Amino acid sequence: MEQRIGSSSQPLEGAGFDPAFIPGLTSPVSGEAEDAGPGDAGPEEAVEEADADEPTPTAEEPDDAGEEEAPDGPVFEASDRRAKFVADHQGVRLSLDDQACEFRWDEIGAIETETPRFGKRFTITVHTPDRRWYPIEIEAESRARFADWDEQLDAVMDKYFEDETPETKEEGPEESD
Repeated sequence: MEQRIGSSSQPLEGAGFDPAFIPGLTSPVSGEAEDAGPGDAGPEEAVEEADADEPTPTAEEPDDAGEEEAPDGPVFEASDRRAKFVADHQGVRLSLDDQACEFRWDEIGAIETETPRFGKRFTITVHTPDRRWYPIEIEAESRARFADWDEQLDAVMDKYFEDETPETKEEGPEESD
């Protein structure tokens, strides 16, 4: 009996794998790059020309588009080679590899931390009011960092996170005789 080595399936063809399979679905490739002669401007020269057309900010007009004044307050940041957790006056930001999410303080129901009995992975879980949770694990250099991270996160939470609703603030402890 003869057996073949390798896959017996044939490669798939069609619009699901190659958009150019359907005529007119993709734009035709222009032949400008191939037709360019030695005297024509290359892509590097075109970029330089485009930069020359744009006005540059002067000393009288500072470029404040990306700068925000951060209020004086605690900031917690923990990261490792893959994951990053930041909590500050704006809210909480989580990122893992190329994925990221951001929560304002009013979108957060609770933040939970978990330290393992063994190992160096610190877990922070953000819970939202609609019963969803977003955990992230951060690997610490040593287990001694866990206590520091807990203290820093507690300081941020005490400053920015409002746990109580107005109804529970007005209610006082009931006195019994």
